[in-house]
Amino acid sequence: MEQHSDAVFVAKDHDRFDDAISYPHGRFDLKVSAKDTNGALCIYELHHTKIAGPGFHLHHEQDEWFFVIEGDFVFQVGEKTYKVGPGASLFAPRKVPHAFVNTTNTGKLIILLQPAGTIEQLFRAGGAKQNATVDERHALNRAHGLESIGPPLMVPGR
Repeated sequence: MEQHSDAVFVAKDHDRFDDAISYPHGRFDLKVSAKDTNGALCIYELHHTKIAGPGFHLHHEQDEWFFVIEGDFVFQVGEKTYKVGPGASLFAPRKVPHAFVNTTNTGKLIILLQPAGTIEQLFRAGGAKQNATVDERHALNRAHGLESIGPPLMVPGR
């Protein structure tokens, strides 16, 4: 994979390749692709439109960093739970189970994964297979180095 030698500009509310990924709870906009960094990392902006989050999972090969732009989120990394609001960040090391949930109807956060691996392909395939069975989702996750551990987090007090 050859790294770009030019800057990469992505406008507000746009995807790097103008091909955002839709999920039932919002949209993933790729901002920096593995193609831009020779696989070193990728960065997404997640736009949440309802109270939701991914199931408890871990990445075998990637560290993940989260930065909240708007909304309020609850994260669990390992055994610890964190309330994370605008301007705050959280780092989840590879091989450590984690999950998060947006506790408000709208929310926006940046996620950085390093190295990028095949996470872009996983997100794209997952968005395209929203009606997949649980077993199909788990197989897709495993094929991209992600292991499903448990259900999504519940919003405290709900």
